Amino acid sequence: MQYTIRKMNLEDIPQVQNIAKVSWNATYEGIIPLDIQESFLKSAYNDEMMKRRYEQSIMFVAQVEEKVVGFANFSPLKENGEAELGAIYLYPQYQGHGIGTALLNEGIHFLKGVKEIYINVEKDNQIGTRFYEAKGFKTVSHFDDYFEGYSLKTVRMVLQL
Repeated sequence: MQYTIRKMNLEDIPQVQNIAKVSWNATYEGIIPLDIQESFLKSAYNDEMMKRRYEQSIMFVAQVEEKVVGFANFSPLKENGEAELGAIYLYPQYQGHGIGTALLNEGIHFLKGVKEIYINVEKDNQIGTRFYEAKGFKTVSHFDDYFEGYSLKTVRMVLQL
């Protein structure tokens, strides 16, 4: 499958919002109630939050032909060489084609001098957990994460470079 990884543009926001919704709904079906998912997505991926993410973080999109099919969101590099990976989301039909790996690698390349990348993954998100473990991420802690009145079991992972 041919794809391109590039920096996100403001014009990509509607497509990124849709990717977040579709991938969340597919990933968390049976894990997080749909009304909680929708509430989270409305607060985390509304237009204002997306503009803030665009301005304050590092975002890449994956494009197949003219369609944006995935994205990754990294925090800026901290002085100690740490960065957060906020998200790598792809439409489900584009998973397993190396696009997520390419988005991760683009972030690593862009964040020159990065020593550690941290990610939080919901414990029952087996797709995400397996992906990060396959890329070399190691579990550093487990904690309860509360959002929208719902308790999630979260795994914090780190990739040491």
